[in-house]
Amino acid sequence: MNQRLRPVLTILLSGLWVNASEFFRNNILLKHYWVEHFKSLGMVFPSEPRNGLIWVVWGFLYAAAIYSLSRNTSLVKATMLAWLFGFVLMWLATWNLNVLPLAILVFAVPLSLVETLGAVYLSQRLSPRA
Repeated sequence: MNQRLRPVLTILLSGLWVNASEFFRNNILLKHYWVEHFKSLGMVFPSEPRNGLIWVVWGFLYAAAIYSLSRNTSLVKATMLAWLFGFVLMWLATWNLNVLPLAILVFAVPLSLVETLGAVYLSQRLSPRA
């Protein structure tokens, strides 16, 4: 495979994994938590296509960051760093804005760790370090 194309394909596949994981977790498994929490705040949960597109962009940017982290660190270290910067910081910000339904964390923490581990594994497996 073309060496210049490999990182792009790796990020694409990793990004597809991240976005599929996000969709499953937030739109199938946990959507009712989000909808009810926003309703309790007197708001409507934002689920327009534009919002979904922004999350897809987030997923591919997250995959690109994971790819970059995976170049210089171990599987475990890259997973923990990516998870900390991608999820823990996002949860802190959404909690601070009072829009995070804390009940989802029971499911979201382990599933997001699996998501991140999978993306790091794909990055390291599909584009091994030189």
